[in-house]
Amino acid sequence: MYSEHLTQILQTQTFKKNTVQLFKMFFFIMHLKYFFFAVAVASLCSENTRKTKEDDELSLITWNVDGIDDEDQPERARSLCSYLTSYAADVVLLQEIVQWSLIRSRVLILTGGETGYFTMMLLKKTRLTLLDSEIVSFPNTHQGRSLLVAQVLFRGQKLCLMTSHFESCKANSTERMRQLKKMMERMSEAPDDVTVLFGGDTNLRDYEVTAVGIPSSVCDLWEQLGEPEKCRYTWDTGANHNNEIAFKCRFRFDRVYLRRACEDRVPRLNPHSMALIGLEELRCGRFTSDHWGIYCMFSVE
Repeated sequence: MYSEHLTQILQTQTFKKNTVQLFKMFFFIMHLKYFFFAVAVASLCSENTRKTKEDDELSLITWNVDGIDDEDQPERARSLCSYLTSYAADVVLLQEIVQWSLIRSRVLILTGGETGYFTMMLLKKTRLTLLDSEIVSFPNTHQGRSLLVAQVLFRGQKLCLMTSHFESCKANSTERMRQLKKMMERMSEAPDDVTVLFGGDTNLRDYEVTAVGIPSSVCDLWEQLGEPEKCRYTWDTGANHNNEIAFKCRFRFDRVYLRRACEDRVPRLNPHSMALIGLEELRCGRFTSDHWGIYCMFSVE
């Protein structure tokens, strides 16, 4: 089962090279150092899973799954798999994934760097076609952060998918804003016939976004959908007690940005819903992650 193997991603503590078999691997050489690119092209539901989407809709999940927290990992990993198979999103963007293994022969997993945790994309093969992929380095990062980019086709429409885990902690504001600026530049520079979607854990504070500025061609999905209060905070230590923090704070760290294709006669991708996931407390008394996940639906017009 897909979920049984994906559970191993969060549960595995030691990577044993002699137990892993890769069908394909591509190496990207940057600054004379090998970086392994994490993109998994997967079917998130079994063949008999009910079809939940119309042809003119695209679904996306972005979620920092807090894989570096090893407490109650087996139950949390099973919960993550349950969410992914239940929602069966076309695009899944994950952050803080740890040690990995081969999910199944139909899936290719390559890690994004040699650090202890990284980002990952899961693309439903029956809905999207992977054309190209790359990892864009953040040269000044001190936490091994980068931008993961994939070029895909969805119903004949060109999409550029991006995810990242921006620099953490308030003290790293300057570097985080540099990373936001670079990501926005990549979104703005995409060809006019390409729709660009970014989802990830940005660690951004609102004043940092204001300082950098968002291009007029790019929209924040939460703002575009009317700033729904129930989706405002994705990291909330008052509602989520996975992290035992003495003080209570909440932020909209996890964000989704959209730059629509602007060329004539190219279909437009429009957001029509957003919801937080992972809100249910598990039997262990904790949540799937210290972040809530974001589930979005888009229509093609």
